[in-house]
Amino acid sequence: MAETMLEIEVVYATAERQWLLACSVPEGTSVSEAVRLSGIAEQLAGVDVSECPLGIFGRVVPNPAERLVEAGERIELYRPLLVDPKEVRKQRAAKVARVFKKAKR
Repeated sequence: MAETMLEIEVVYATAERQWLLACSVPEGTSVSEAVRLSGIAEQLAGVDVSECPLGIFGRVVPNPAERLVEAGERIELYRPLLVDPKEVRKQRAAKVARVFKKAKR
C-alpha cells in the first residue's frame, strides 16, 4: 500500500528575500523532520536551520521534534531577534516624552 503524503509549505524570510517551498512529506512526519526533508537548509547559506525556532501559521511550536505535521500547514522558520521589542518601545516612548517636555517650555 502506498504511503500517504501530506502537502505542506516551509517558509523563511529576511528583510530582502522570502523563501516558500511547497513539498510533500509522509504522514507521521515531525515538524523538524519536515523542515529537513524540504531541503530549505541548502538554500539558506549561513543560516543554521537546526537553531531556528519553528512555528506553524504564526504560532511557535514548543517541541517540533514531537509535533506531527498536518496537510496544508505552513511551517515557518524564525530568525533570532536582534533587538528586544520591549526595549525599542521604551526608547520610542522616552523620545516622545523628551519632545513634549521641550515643547512645554
